[in-house]
Amino acid sequence: MENAQKQYEWDVEVPDYAPGLYDYTALAEGLNGLESIDDAALTLYHQQGFLVVNDAFTPAEIQDAKQGLIDLIAEKNPNFSIIQFRSEVRDQLATLSLEERLNNVRKIGQFTDYDERLKAMAFHPKLVPVVESILGAKAELYQSMALIKPPKGREKPWHQDHAYFDLSLSTKVVGVWIALDEATPENGCMRVVPGWFHDQTFPHFMVRDWQLCDDASQEYKNKCVAVPLKPGGCLIFDSFLPHGTPSNYSPTGRKALQYHYLPAGTLRTPPAERLAIWGTEGKDVSC
Repeated sequence: MENAQKQYEWDVEVPDYAPGLYDYTALAEGLNGLESIDDAALTLYHQQGFLVVNDAFTPAEIQDAKQGLIDLIAEKNPNFSIIQFRSEVRDQLATLSLEERLNNVRKIGQFTDYDERLKAMAFHPKLVPVVESILGAKAELYQSMALIKPPKGREKPWHQDHAYFDLSLSTKVVGVWIALDEATPENGCMRVVPGWFHDQTFPHFMVRDWQLCDDASQEYKNKCVAVPLKPGGCLIFDSFLPHGTPSNYSPTGRKALQYHYLPAGTLRTPPAERLAIWGTEGKDVSC
């Protein structure tokens, strides 16, 4: 088991954030079903940077996806190891029960080649046409992740996803965040800032993660919207949209899938180019 542990990633312990950082003024309203996304909905997406869709996926599809994640965490596919565990269990991982393992995973990455159920969600026949309507091009899957926030699971600080991507600023990227469990304001559902994107690049700092400065986040907190979702609901969002999720102080965990799509054939850029745009080196900024 020692060799297996070396394949995994480990989260780092970080200090807590200031109270009020994820306070919100409203709850996002959603459409019902992916088939309800029409031209008016697409216009709204381009105005505010996101759409909320309730009942985007069936209970059976959600249950299949959840079981796919559980099977990967349970090591039923020996070739898969892109799992990030909480650092607190580094020395106990070999002794944990499956339930304990599930409660100590933070995220899982790039899994569509390892589980057909999770791959089916990424290429869902109702989802892909919506993504392609937003992109205005044939879609290519760029990234797949599962975001798990067990009780006491830590925050994902405010950030813009494009700051993580080795892509030009002109590249359109669409994210899709799918609730596998109910996501509530109490257990760490998504927070977004409608309209605060439109290709704006905000400096990112390495604080508790690669993130927007907390002080900058306070500037638009009065526009923050929480996005609670029932299982099967999803958030479709632009890669420039500022968003984050608070720590889970509730007794109930939640799991979510996240896929990112871009136009097929998009060229990647060097990491140094991304850091020159999104980082702070050579800029008169501090956090």
